[in-house]
Amino acid sequence: MYLRVLVSAILGFLIGWDRESKSKPAGIKTYMYVCVASTLITLISIYSVDEFSTMSDTIRMDPMRLTAQIVAGLGFLGGGVIIKDGVQVKGLTSAAMILLAGGVGIGIGAGFYGIVSFAVVISLVLAKLGNHMESRKMARLEREMNKNEVHL
Repeated sequence: MYLRVLVSAILGFLIGWDRESKSKPAGIKTYMYVCVASTLITLISIYSVDEFSTMSDTIRMDPMRLTAQIVAGLGFLGGGVIIKDGVQVKGLTSAAMILLAGGVGIGIGAGFYGIVSFAVVISLVLAKLGNHMESRKMARLEREMNKNEVHL
């Protein structure tokens, strides 16, 4: 269990580092806390079944019941970073990454190290590629705008 919390903290830290480097509203600590909290709740949910279900024959427990509640909380937290500024909506990527961090925490808490680590790595690599593509598109649009200003 301790290893799962440690791995979750490290992965959450890496996700947050990406956002922090871009000066986004949620950063290193936010994503690390989301991951660790999700892992902790998942661990408690899974292991409490073994601990408490033997107390009585009438006690029935679902090991993922608490975990399902994490998703609702992540939606609330993610909604807090989404801001509408005129016609622009900002914070959607931060909200999506909060959901990712929660999923990472749940997955690590449940013991799925491989797929979770793969998901984090592939998400961060593709996000970097997306940033590169966006910056190239913005540079191209800027060149076109400057070119049109010269013709006016």
